[in-house]
Amino acid sequence: MRISMISAALVAALVGYGSTIALVLAAAAAVGADAGQTASWVAAICFSKAIGSALLSSWKRVPIVLAWSTPGAALIAASTGVDIHQAVGAFVFAGLLIALTAAIRPLNRAVNAIPTGVASGMLAGVLLPFAMAVALHAASEALLVLPLIAVFLLVRLFNPLLAVLAALLVGFVLAFTLGGAVLPLETASWTLLGFIMPEFDPAVLLGLGLPLYLVTMASQNLPGFAVLRANGYEPPVTEALGVTGILSAFFALFGAHTISMAAITAAICIGDDVHPDRNQRWKVGLVYSAVWVALGLSGPVIVPAILAMPPAIIAVVAGLALISPLIGAIVSAFDVPASRFAAAATFAVTASGVAAFGIGAAFWGLMAGLAVHLLDHLKRP
Repeated sequence: MRISMISAALVAALVGYGSTIALVLAAAAAVGADAGQTASWVAAICFSKAIGSALLSSWKRVPIVLAWSTPGAALIAASTGVDIHQAVGAFVFAGLLIALTAAIRPLNRAVNAIPTGVASGMLAGVLLPFAMAVALHAASEALLVLPLIAVFLLVRLFNPLLAVLAALLVGFVLAFTLGGAVLPLETASWTLLGFIMPEFDPAVLLGLGLPLYLVTMASQNLPGFAVLRANGYEPPVTEALGVTGILSAFFALFGAHTISMAAITAAICIGDDVHPDRNQRWKVGLVYSAVWVALGLSGPVIVPAILAMPPAIIAVVAGLALISPLIGAIVSAFDVPASRFAAAATFAVTASGVAAFGIGAAFWGLMAGLAVHLLDHLKRP
């Protein structure tokens, strides 16, 4: 095993974990998960990614690394009126939909028929409030927040991938000095994985489960497949969707939301510098898997420490992590002139946070965008 494989997998896993763990914790808090359920959520999703990465890489001999759905975590964090049991039901539903997409071609075609502008507009509407929260917290808690922003901007000049991780580390130091946070001492008694009974509420399945499925497919799986193709590999689309969907549905019972193909972190693991023989690069998936197992096992120590930080720091780190995905979503939403109005309708309704009949804004934004797109399509000769 080349040292370059180990270093690439280690960097990719640590960047993926450190840059968005705050967002996962914000999602858990939004659905009322307690400390044990939150720890189980993090451990379960780490193990899910580890199993899927090792299985797909060794099975298909392609360097496949998986990620948790960052836009999906943002969607969950933006939800209101949903408890952890309803959320778990939505996670199971989304995972099953991903698996069914691999098995049922009409469903695959239906998802692909949704205009990219509309799907991206929904994602941009979900992400916008998190980016806006950075400015709000900077105004209200400048002493804690402004140093994080400064570090993020400076590190970004030299290494954008490490910018959020650097901000998280600085936030950790500030939290336990200026912020007055106290490191919890009793963490060994935490259950690593705890079963959470799902509740299948139709309104939550439509308002959270369906949008979670769509943003995972559109903003994570499709770019992940594109990264593999760009590096000369033919992605095993059916197998990848089947494995990630089944694992997502199973580990949802322990709190985890969906996993998906990685894009940015995948690019770290499949370049020429990882191994000169591209037919040997699949082994990086095994190292990547081992790192995620270690991160999952360390959750009872890491998660309580992050949860002890002031909420403003967690919110700002999460917001900074979502700036790049927000830019990508906005560019994609308004890239095609013919679908710009539909994308704008989707974006506006989703970002408004409106909820009706117990169904969240992401679903109504999607419905608004599809309705406008249909009207525009009927008008065209």
